[in-house]
Amino acid sequence: MRTPRFRAQPGSVPFSRVQGLGRMAVFRSGLLVLTTPLASLAPRLAPILTSAARLVNDTLYVHLQPGMSLEGPAQPQSTPVQATFEVLDFITHLYTGADVHRHLDVRILLTNIRTKSTFLPPLPTSVQNLAHPPEVVLTDFQTVDGSQYNPVKEQLVRYATSCYSCCPRLASVLLYPDYGTGEVPVEPLDVPLPSTIRPASPVARSPKQPVRGYYRGAVGGTFDRLHNAHKVLLSVACVLAQEQLVVGVADKDLLKSKLLPELLQPYTERVEHLSEFLVDVKPSLTFDVIPLLDPYGPAGSDPSLEFLVVSEETYRGGMAVNRFRLENDLEELALYQIQLLKDLRHMENEEDKVSSSSFRQRMLGNLLQPPYERPELPPSLYVIGLTGISGSGKSSIAQRLKGLGAFIIDSDHLGHRAYAPGGPAYQPVVKAFGTDILHKDGTINRKVLGSRVFGNKKQLKILTDIMWPIIAKLAREEMDRAVTEGKRVCVIDAAMLLEAGWQNLVHEVWTVVIPETEAVRRIVERDGLSDAAAQSRLQSQMSGQQLVEQSHVVLSTLWEPHITQRQVEKAWALLQKRLPKTHQALN
Repeated sequence: MRTPRFRAQPGSVPFSRVQGLGRMAVFRSGLLVLTTPLASLAPRLAPILTSAARLVNDTLYVHLQPGMSLEGPAQPQSTPVQATFEVLDFITHLYTGADVHRHLDVRILLTNIRTKSTFLPPLPTSVQNLAHPPEVVLTDFQTVDGSQYNPVKEQLVRYATSCYSCCPRLASVLLYPDYGTGEVPVEPLDVPLPSTIRPASPVARSPKQPVRGYYRGAVGGTFDRLHNAHKVLLSVACVLAQEQLVVGVADKDLLKSKLLPELLQPYTERVEHLSEFLVDVKPSLTFDVIPLLDPYGPAGSDPSLEFLVVSEETYRGGMAVNRFRLENDLEELALYQIQLLKDLRHMENEEDKVSSSSFRQRMLGNLLQPPYERPELPPSLYVIGLTGISGSGKSSIAQRLKGLGAFIIDSDHLGHRAYAPGGPAYQPVVKAFGTDILHKDGTINRKVLGSRVFGNKKQLKILTDIMWPIIAKLAREEMDRAVTEGKRVCVIDAAMLLEAGWQNLVHEVWTVVIPETEAVRRIVERDGLSDAAAQSRLQSQMSGQQLVEQSHVVLSTLWEPHITQRQVEKAWALLQKRLPKTHQALN
């Protein structure tokens, strides 16, 4: 027997029609009310999300009310949806599908999803406030003839406004997505969604099995740039918890091993975004968001906790937490393991899962803050200051930029010129440090000079007070030469750019970052220093984190040369787009 298939209704269009608002109306926030039974909805979800993403460009709230009808005289009421493993799997499925639409902040609202122990009490009658009140309400509910039936749309608006805070002039849309050939099942499939949430218990679970509720539980993570994999983890924890959820947010020592830690959002910013999401999806819970400073956190010591939600990657950590609890005479926590979300669009050097690490990698080459306005610089020249800790690969980046057409000013070469006999720094330096810093031929012995100032802040300041203004003057002269040669982009390669206060010489600061351990390895290999000497050199410089805080663009040479080249080409292409028109016309 053939499985019945859904076919698009006559008059269906790929883009949802919005009466009175124009075909291309776009809203900042929207509420998507899904009424189809979950088993039928799952295979139709991708085109539904695609249609919604064409109408909403920022925050899309999703309300699950399977089986609800918007036809008939009685106003539909929000009714409890029993939390089963099928529901949890669908939540994961929805967030996975939403990852295609990266411009959308999707949030599945959980107020009406109840665990077995909380299924019977009625839902609260008060309207739930949302951080971004929806401007449009959308639904997958479809009229028989495929029309935008006004009474149904009015019911949809009444339902939405009875549940959530919405904008006063709320638009409503019945979605008629393009299902292509119509090969979308109408009836529930016999094959359930892939299992994505696993209790630690070896007992087999079925999709229709109710999920147990707990009074108090915990979940932890870095939660950098809150993404859909985080949302699955948090949503499962919110469904399981009835009263309170403790959320540990990694900080300080736990961040050191992260990829590109310089680009991590500050702790307060991560907590702000996390808290807004949690209150939106389940405001009935009490949330205790705390810094996570060790691998165990409160999960290892709080006797009132009952469950812990972990990912595939952190499951062993959850087991370690339980061993730690047993050693301290505490009951084990019920562990719920969440499978990782696959990132089908990951790049060559990125992880194949949805992860914050990949998000940070994608920031490389992007403009992170507005450029400086520098009217005092030559009007036809755009100046980049390139910096980074020793061993970061800054000079190799400079050469790649030169290959793309930039004029390079090497501050080290300017320093050599300034130190040379007859150079502008020669006499002031000899006067300040004595003739015993000279070679027999009268040139300055930079190793001897370095040994005098290294580790001596007073002596180092004397030297930098002489050298930095001189190098800055030479750099300005080089800029004039770049203009004469017809160059429009100039790069000042300077490790001490920010320490010297040369921001006033550039429109943008570009920083090259590298893990300190890798920087030490490179310095030892390149300069023949000991590990301790390499560490001391780095400690005398600004850290990568301090440099990034003042940077417009960040790059990294951590990966293979062709990946570094791709980064630089991306940064260069984006730079060309934001150059003032006068610069673009002359390039």
